[in-house]
Amino acid sequence: MQSEENTSTVLFDGSCPICTAEINQYKLITPTSQIYWVDVSAPDFIVPTGKTKEELMQRFHVIKPSGEYISGAAAFVHVWEKLPGWRKLAAVAKLPGALQAMEFGYTSFLKIRPRVQSLFKKRFT
Repeated sequence: MQSEENTSTVLFDGSCPICTAEINQYKLITPTSQIYWVDVSAPDFIVPTGKTKEELMQRFHVIKPSGEYISGAAAFVHVWEKLPGWRKLAAVAKLPGALQAMEFGYTSFLKIRPRVQSLFKKRFT
């Protein structure tokens, strides 16, 4: 799934218009060979051993170059560390308590994500 030794693989829900909009913005500024973007909602997506498609669609996941899976706020911070203009935010996220607060916010958002997606679709499609 990963093409180079230092490449991280981002697993995202391409059926989510909010997720896709955010990922498209990241793609515009991603340095070459830093991130491999994988839409887990794609019909040809092959689910990695030990995971389920449903699990991967429910949260933002990254497979680090080491093969370690991370998700949620930690996965976002990992991506931000690779993106020009986002590295300062990644550094702030590493301050004591910041990642826990971000994870709380992300988990809270996931509970209302279906409603937000519906509003987003009505507004932008």
